[in-house]
Amino acid sequence: MAKVAFLGLGVMGYPMAGHLAAAGHDVTVYNRTSAKADAWHKQHGGAVATTPADAARGAEFVFSCVGDDADIISVTSAEHGAFSAMSANAVFIDNTTASADVARELYAAAKEAGLHFIDAPVSGGQAGAENGKLTVMCGGDDAAFSRAEPLMSCYGARVTHMGATGSGQLTKMVNQICIAGLVQGLSEALNFGKQADLDLEKVLGVISGGAAQSWQMENRGSTMARDEFDFGFAVDWMRKDLRICLAEAANNGAELPVTALVAQFYAALSYQGLGRNDTSALIRLLRR
Repeated sequence: MAKVAFLGLGVMGYPMAGHLAAAGHDVTVYNRTSAKADAWHKQHGGAVATTPADAARGAEFVFSCVGDDADIISVTSAEHGAFSAMSANAVFIDNTTASADVARELYAAAKEAGLHFIDAPVSGGQAGAENGKLTVMCGGDDAAFSRAEPLMSCYGARVTHMGATGSGQLTKMVNQICIAGLVQGLSEALNFGKQADLDLEKVLGVISGGAAQSWQMENRGSTMARDEFDFGFAVDWMRKDLRICLAEAANNGAELPVTALVAQFYAALSYQGLGRNDTSALIRLLRR
């Protein structure tokens, strides 16, 4: 069993850290708002730290699951960041969805400090985190990945080394590009079915057994038909992810016309005050 720190206890990080504790690891948590860390401690035990550095001190593995590039820089290399206190040869595993550029920057900073860094964004949503069934896409050195893989398997059903630093984040971008188009297509299809006076539950039951089947259809089709969106992966987080995808595409020359359009739709939802709705709320823009 390892001495572990976990930084960031949002809807994903909270259960992920819980799985590490349940596996028997010695977990110290840090969260920007202390109430969440105190609640986690009451539920899972372990310890609570008041800064990322305090959480990381003496840890063999430090995990993070925060919001964006600025947040991961803050908990790693800013004042009281984890890098300043981690022991030599310790491994930092970043489960944040962030840019490939920041992953490369932090890898270089970690290496200079005698540390290891893995970019390891996850997919599977809140339910995947709670059930320990996430998909984890990793970039970094082979040796560091081999050391960290058993711990990531505590919350990941599929943990895959994709290649050099940044490869995990780039793979997550592919994932989000796929999801953006799928959710928009599902929204248009279900809205079409409703306008045609079809029984949407019957429609979903039929087409989910054929070529149209997808995770989004299986897990969001019925709730979209019932106009239920107060759960899941928030619109504002998807906006952030698609912003990262579009910025990377501008650098590598990839064309993302559908993704760019769907990003505008998500912006419209956010401007309407629906930024905390699940991403499947795209269908709301089509409703009359």
